[in-house]
Amino acid sequence: MLKKTFKFLGWTLFGIFTFIALYVTSVLLISKITVNSDTDFIKEQKIIPIYILTNGVHTDIVVPVKNEIKDWRSEVQFSQTQSKDSLMNYIGFGWGDKGFYLDTPEWSDLKVSTACRAAFGISSSAMHTTFFKNLREGEDCKRILISKENYQRLVAYISDSFSDPVHPQWIEGHSYGKKDAFYEAKGSYSLFYTCNTWANSALKAANQKASLWTVYDKGIFCHYK
Repeated sequence: MLKKTFKFLGWTLFGIFTFIALYVTSVLLISKITVNSDTDFIKEQKIIPIYILTNGVHTDIVVPVKNEIKDWRSEVQFSQTQSKDSLMNYIGFGWGDKGFYLDTPEWSDLKVSTACRAAFGISSSAMHTTFFKNLREGEDCKRILISKENYQRLVAYISDSFSDPVHPQWIEGHSYGKKDAFYEAKGSYSLFYTCNTWANSALKAANQKASLWTVYDKGIFCHYK
């Protein structure tokens, strides 16, 4: 019986380490594959600025608060932020696991139960929105000009990520600062679909350069060096 137990444990550990090795290898290799790599050669008027922004772990897609295609103010309201500052020019969208967002403001607050639910896709998700006056380009913030048609596709992708695309459901009482708010979102976070996968898919929807698949921010930013 003891021999069988050790054999079972051995095969279990082997399976776990094999999965981790394959997962990490896939993440590193597949994230380097570029899609929409010929976007710079498409002859269309690119006039709308968007940004990809990372805090070193998580990627946001940042767009104008309003233009002729979309005015976000009726759905994501300034009054739902602590500052209620309406003099903002851009709004950032970041999709992610609701437990991570609301219950883990710092890494030290992370609970094993929260991590497990997120990893295996058994928890709900939320949309984190942040208003900006201006953004400064750098290694962690890349500016992209896109066409009206592609911006419409991006707007549709972002809107459809809310649990209610027409009337986003505000998660009251939660924020990281004075200019952000959380809303209910569709889908579930997992080892294979993270906040960065969502942002990468947003770029794909807008016909912009992106990774074939990625779960981490560098899988996106490596295509915008």
